Amino acid sequence: MGDYILEMNNIAKVYGNGVVANSDVSFNLKKGEIHALVGENGAGKSTLMKILFGMEAPSRGSMSLKGKPVSFSSSKEAIGEGIGMVHQHFMLVESFTVAQNIVLGMEPQKYMFVNKEQAERFTDEISQKYNLKVNPKEITKNLPVGVKQKVEILKALARGAEILILDEPTAVLAPQETKQLFDELENLKQQGHTIVFISHKIPEIKQISDRITVMRSGKTIGTYECETVTEQEISNLIMGCEMDTSITKEKRDFGKTYIHTEEISYKDKSGVQVLKDISFGVKSGMIFGIAGVQGNGQSELVDLMTKRKSIQEGKILFEGKNIENLGVSDIRKTKFGYIPEDRLDQGVSVSESIRENMISNRLSSRLFNNHGFLNFKNIHAFVEKNIKSYEIRCTGGHQPVGMLSGGNMQKVVVARECGDEPNILIAEQPTRGVDIGAAHIIHKKIVELSEKGCAVLLISADLSEVLKLSDVVAVMYEGEIVAYFDQTGGLDEEKLGLYMLGIKRHEAEQIRKAVNQE
Repeated sequence: MGDYILEMNNIAKVYGNGVVANSDVSFNLKKGEIHALVGENGAGKSTLMKILFGMEAPSRGSMSLKGKPVSFSSSKEAIGEGIGMVHQHFMLVESFTVAQNIVLGMEPQKYMFVNKEQAERFTDEISQKYNLKVNPKEITKNLPVGVKQKVEILKALARGAEILILDEPTAVLAPQETKQLFDELENLKQQGHTIVFISHKIPEIKQISDRITVMRSGKTIGTYECETVTEQEISNLIMGCEMDTSITKEKRDFGKTYIHTEEISYKDKSGVQVLKDISFGVKSGMIFGIAGVQGNGQSELVDLMTKRKSIQEGKILFEGKNIENLGVSDIRKTKFGYIPEDRLDQGVSVSESIRENMISNRLSSRLFNNHGFLNFKNIHAFVEKNIKSYEIRCTGGHQPVGMLSGGNMQKVVVARECGDEPNILIAEQPTRGVDIGAAHIIHKKIVELSEKGCAVLLISADLSEVLKLSDVVAVMYEGEIVAYFDQTGGLDEEKLGLYMLGIKRHEAEQIRKAVNQE
């Protein structure tokens, strides 16, 4: 591996409100290694990488790159020194071509105009060089999520990145796409690139990494050669204790159908068919899992069910009521819970307190509202009970949600949506980007609700989550249900991945009979 290409020594970051995000953290990279950075939410990983990428300034500490002291006041400076970062949420202009995205900000000129041909030629050459094959002329919004990720990596490489930071790179990939990504990362490693791999998926960390640095509570716990630690040992190091993340589900009979969709079809503003004849039913006590690579109609289906979009064709019924003419408040009255995919966009108000976020969907309930006056005693009891039950790490219900880590923020959302024991719960990517401890708490709560009779619709790109929780599984591809499994025994991620990528599919009549339980 050679000497350290990067050293971060005694890095500390203390924010103006006194929150300590990093406390004397040391982190180093060797040239040509894949180095995993792991830790629970709030451990300080993101802050450390923001400092490395010039997005944050350290309160104290030092960095050296190739033996030379460095400090960055912006991401532009970090990029100029050969550091690139691929964020979990892609930073691509959807209406641009692949070539336009890759050369954005460094466009080749022809007179006063962008040299389109040269941009496409450059993109083709760099994709060949790094074996990250893309079509320079393709419009980005039409690309599968795995190809969009390649474009993001190529963007960084095109700007001279020798150190590449990947934040949760496999969160939205099918198993086959993950395998392809790992092959591509191994190729980059062989060409001398150094990769920081941030992930909560311990089996993948073991598979791809050379070394692992574990962080906990803003501090470095240690750096380990990957081959010397087991998956269980990594988990124990992350959590600070031995933790059993298995889920026990009691066998039970399902009740009446609480969620029913009938031949739902939907076209977007451009007239593209996003959903086609989606039909299924979710019964009381059932966890109905929908698996699929992001961008295959799952988000649009949820938007229809939560009234963010208007139904064009077909019916959606909650507890026998057609929701087409119901408002959001009417749906909420049916004891309905919704865990959104994007907690920052839809799940929380970051400037408000934990307490205000946790009761925001039931301000008119008799428990909290007495003829227009808030019952602060009941509100306080409810919030404190959930903080304890969901193990939300905070200073109390008064703390602004924006000061919480991603995992604790997600637990606030789940506590709000599940605290009233809904009859219907739509859980959309409920544990994306959260650590194993937070994920286990959320999984337990979802299973407990189903055992009390809740009908749970689980939409997730995390196949281990789908297989662990679901009683039945449907797979969506290009806006259709292409497979349906009413028994999850014998199913594995590799098999589901074939349906997620459209390589295999069940016969339409087989799916129709299965979802209608004929």
